[in-house]
Amino acid sequence: MSALKYWLWLATRRGVGIQGVQRVLEHFGTPEQAYFADPGAFELLPRGAAEGLRDRSMDKAERILADCDRLGIRIMTIQDADYPERLRQLEDAPCILYLKGRISQLDEEVTVGIVGSREASEYGKQVAGRLGLELARGGAVVVSGTAAGIDSCAVRGALRGGGRAVCVLGGGIDVPYPKWNAPLYQDVAASGLLISEYPPGTTNDGPHFPVRNRIISGLSLGVVVVEAKEYGSGAVITANHALEQNRDVFAVPGNVDAHNSRGCNRLIQQGAKPVLSAEDILVEYRDRYPVRLVRVPPLSGEEAEHRLEQTRTQPDTPLRQKTAVDKTKDREYSLSKRSRQGLTDDEIALLHALRGKSAQPDELVELTQIPARRVLSALTMLQIAGCVEEKPGKRFVSLVELTDES
Repeated sequence: MSALKYWLWLATRRGVGIQGVQRVLEHFGTPEQAYFADPGAFELLPRGAAEGLRDRSMDKAERILADCDRLGIRIMTIQDADYPERLRQLEDAPCILYLKGRISQLDEEVTVGIVGSREASEYGKQVAGRLGLELARGGAVVVSGTAAGIDSCAVRGALRGGGRAVCVLGGGIDVPYPKWNAPLYQDVAASGLLISEYPPGTTNDGPHFPVRNRIISGLSLGVVVVEAKEYGSGAVITANHALEQNRDVFAVPGNVDAHNSRGCNRLIQQGAKPVLSAEDILVEYRDRYPVRLVRVPPLSGEEAEHRLEQTRTQPDTPLRQKTAVDKTKDREYSLSKRSRQGLTDDEIALLHALRGKSAQPDELVELTQIPARRVLSALTMLQIAGCVEEKPGKRFVSLVELTDES
């Protein structure tokens, strides 16, 4: 913790910036050595950076440390061993990341960025949600933001698929954007990861988003653009970052007359791979990550629509809510076929396995033959939805009963 305060001191110096931090580290080795250096040594740096480094106040650093401790946010530096190597390769890699969530080894995951317009069409929202859903069911981790439109739909689709998502933010982790997306922040942190280069309390200012986009592409093996304007689009900026970072670029083709499809169609003209389904993306990585990716039967259009309906029509409500179908003294809730439509296949399988008994996660892996990481993810989401409860000894019990009634 003592070393972190010097990192925070360096990162919050006025006039230093990312390149200035890199030059300080190259010259002094660590932020702590820079803090205790003779002020004359700063003359090697640009004037603005040198002036900022002469300010030795720790007030802001200590405030950030206290906020992160209170909010359960982890601070990661670029010199930490588990800093994502995919991100470290960037020339403008952030020196500090603020993290909240459960994913620890991003470099081992098949990460796919999904980006697009905030003012998305219903078609675009549907495609984004379906891609997120299918990628998650296939074992990939979706990387996006939380903005209205394509980003939120893709993330909710991934959670609906029983998978995980990484949301890269343009403000502090404790400042939801938009405000009604606070439940989405909670859902992502429960099974995936919230990540930002901005300390707690930072507002989501417009200039932050183009800067943030390099992290979305940097963490991803490939980026798919669902809908985007041809010029000035944040999604196209992200795709350009991906090209500069030697990442794969995919695009969803659209109507040639549609304003929001021009950016995608142009990317395809320039060499991006056209995407009609998640399989067009997964096939690129299945040989390289055979353990991470799985082949699952495709959902019917009706099944996918049931799962994704809330991602488009109710962005300002929690991902799922309990349905009081048949409450009795012996069981909290019964879920009929109709009311269980918001649950994933993994979650339904776990509820069946927990019927009438308690079990630990490894026992559920054996009973369901679902990989351990998916069991843990599904248990977390079921806890959030109020469907299961963890008892002493890490044993889980179901609070609901599945019925065969329609």
